[in-house]
Amino acid sequence: MVSAVTAVHILVSLLLIFIVMIQGGENVDITAAFGGVSQAAFGPRGAVTTLQKATWVLAAIFMVTSITLAIWASKHAGVSIMENTPAKSAPAQQAPAPVPTPAQK
Repeated sequence: MVSAVTAVHILVSLLLIFIVMIQGGENVDITAAFGGVSQAAFGPRGAVTTLQKATWVLAAIFMVTSITLAIWASKHAGVSIMENTPAKSAPAQQAPAPVPTPAQK
């Protein structure tokens, strides 16, 4: 299930990038290029194109798959690698060195 959602998420991401890149900007006239005021910027908006509709649909699918993967990851969290390491304990007490007897000297 997660693999399918991940595959859809990656496919939608690539399609979204492609569709956004092939769309023209809002102000593509010469006055916008040189910082001038364009009447098109303040005029009525045109009809929504098919590419814009596809962008909205892909963006919605992208958000749904992102939320789905995030929820799945939080519910099925793996084991922490810190749980496998031994706990740090106090250093072991060393026994006092034996006192040498006169025969050992």
